[in-house]
Amino acid sequence: MKKRNLYLLTLLQLSLATAYAQNKKLIPIPSRVNVQADSAKSQQIIDKEWVAVGINKPYNLQYDPNIPFKGKPSYRFELKAEDNSLEGYPEGETKGRVELSYSYATSNDFKKFPQSVYDNAQKLKTVYHYGKGICEQGSSRSYTFSVYIPSSLEKNVSTIFAQWHGAPSRTLVQTPQGEVKLLSTEEFLAIYDRMIFKKNIAHDKVEKKGKDGKISYVAGKPNGWLVEQGGYPPLAFGFSKGYFYIKANSDRQWLSDKTDRSNADVEKTEIMKPLSSEFKSSTIAYKMSFEDFPKDCWITFDVNIDWTMYGKKAQTILKPGKLDVMMKYTKDKKQLTKHIVNQQEILIGRNDEDGYYFKFGIYRVGNSTVPVVYNLAGYSEKAR
Repeated sequence: MKKRNLYLLTLLQLSLATAYAQNKKLIPIPSRVNVQADSAKSQQIIDKEWVAVGINKPYNLQYDPNIPFKGKPSYRFELKAEDNSLEGYPEGETKGRVELSYSYATSNDFKKFPQSVYDNAQKLKTVYHYGKGICEQGSSRSYTFSVYIPSSLEKNVSTIFAQWHGAPSRTLVQTPQGEVKLLSTEEFLAIYDRMIFKKNIAHDKVEKKGKDGKISYVAGKPNGWLVEQGGYPPLAFGFSKGYFYIKANSDRQWLSDKTDRSNADVEKTEIMKPLSSEFKSSTIAYKMSFEDFPKDCWITFDVNIDWTMYGKKAQTILKPGKLDVMMKYTKDKKQLTKHIVNQQEILIGRNDEDGYYFKFGIYRVGNSTVPVVYNLAGYSEKAR
């Protein structure tokens, strides 16, 4: 009888363990950080290497033990149809974002500086420049990350799941007379105190008195000043128009021209045939039909980048870049490796003082409201 009871108890424990394994709860990651304008508190740092940015609802970003990566919960990202909160550049367009940023700063990064340095960095939106995660301009680095795309993801999805961003200097400006200048912090703050910036355009600061007598400030007319804000990500992995794609962008202009919208269309542009303007270049380095992209399994990308070296004020290309991408996954119990971008010389980067940092998650573009759900994990980077 004792053996039978022990056997039944063991069966019950196994059943409960199986049920638990099949119904593990997702764990929301609630903190968000504006890496440009704020330092990250210790409780906002995720797994000692990330901070979260973007929309903050319980389902937007969660630990997912049901789709583990190397035995640990992966990061599950989700945007529903209504989760578009970013204003797009074209009039009336919206975008949605929930991502993990590898670059951020903490209060410890400012300990050796007077308080004014942090206060000024907040105004300049350069707080993250003092922290971790930004590689040097013109450097060579290796990156690895993995994505799990469910078969339920719709073909007409429009999202970037991994991207490298530039770190533009906000003190680089263009005067109303058309002169491009790199200002000192003090010179820029003198402008900051009398203007309001909307993206890269400066507006006169207009005083407004409320009914309660309180004074506030609103943006008046554009006053002719422009400020460096950045542009398209130098490298992006994503889905658009029924394709998986890898896109490299380059901008050799010292102060980016936001009216130049050179951006290769994955549907119309041939692989490694750049779309170019006077200063910009946009290249589809690789594309694959959405139907052919492996689903319901982990896809690991090994990415080697030689970032293009630029001539700063001279607005020249000193040395072109190079891109190499390996794609690895298991299908029908077979490990497959595809060399999808093979040591291609390419223009990739921005003519900034500083370099680049990595983010992954969902950046839904093109005014899309198609629901997006997928998982990411396994990030690492190192100098080569």
